[in-house]
Amino acid sequence: MLVISLDFELLWGVFDKVDYHKMQGYFYITRRLIPELLKLFSQYEVHVTWATVGMLFNDSWERWQDNIPQIIPDYKRRELSAYHYGHAISSPTTRDLCLAQDLVRAIADTPHQEVGTHTYSHYYCLEPGQTIEAFEQDLIKCVELAGEMGIQLKSLVFPRNQFNSSYLEVCHKLGIENVRSNPDVWYWNRPQRNAIQDKIFRTGDAYLGFNDKSYPITDLEWKVAQPLAQKASRLLRPHSGKALLDRMKINRIKSEMTTAARRQEIYHLWWHPHNFAHHPEQNLMELQEILSHFKKCQERYGFQSKNMAEVNSMVTV
Repeated sequence: MLVISLDFELLWGVFDKVDYHKMQGYFYITRRLIPELLKLFSQYEVHVTWATVGMLFNDSWERWQDNIPQIIPDYKRRELSAYHYGHAISSPTTRDLCLAQDLVRAIADTPHQEVGTHTYSHYYCLEPGQTIEAFEQDLIKCVELAGEMGIQLKSLVFPRNQFNSSYLEVCHKLGIENVRSNPDVWYWNRPQRNAIQDKIFRTGDAYLGFNDKSYPITDLEWKVAQPLAQKASRLLRPHSGKALLDRMKINRIKSEMTTAARRQEIYHLWWHPHNFAHHPEQNLMELQEILSHFKKCQERYGFQSKNMAEVNSMVTV
């Protein structure tokens, strides 16, 4: 089956890396892309998990202020704190960069789309200074706000892929049934390092493919009092404008998808919606080509589309 999970963040995912004054247009384009993505997923009957930063559930900066948890992460690197950042930039001009309750509702109202969580504050689970108590408070706030919108959170993606197995019991206790785990290769083992060697191999893998990316459903091992860890296969990198590399990337994904369909295995594709904001038309065209190939695999091999919650229901029955 094809599994797609999206890390839906807006500015909360990159605030420590960019100057938002220069990125306002980028995130306005991202907001306009969400309905386009939902339209494509509906057209091709593709089921998707949207791992959503919980702060996006707020509809005003006043509401954001009211929803600060009792315990927040005390990162050694203060610049990583969404709370310090939010206090510094909160104003009417930044509202649409950081708050998106309307888009969350649109996702929840679209058939086969699962609203999952990307933690409340884009929480970094492997950074020095944060604690399991702060993580639990962060996740409690996610569950609370989702519940107010009639959404039950079942799936979680750790921000920046900082997968922390020590936190899985907390996830399970708060109703999280699924987490996305990293590819089982050395250059994904420690994403918080951000080492140049790891980046080089991750980038090269997007075009050349260094190992099998799909896996049998029997690899998903259900453990008592823990969410089901669902391994990512491939990051869909955005359109680069370099024709040869872009074609290699799409052909690589289509080939891997065909292999997964023939073997009756899982192929888990992921990306950030804001990745499409540069070259939006080209990115949507590339995605449409991928989804069209999915339909061919579905017709020929019985390939299915499932979101993370639906995969869980197949494993734990």
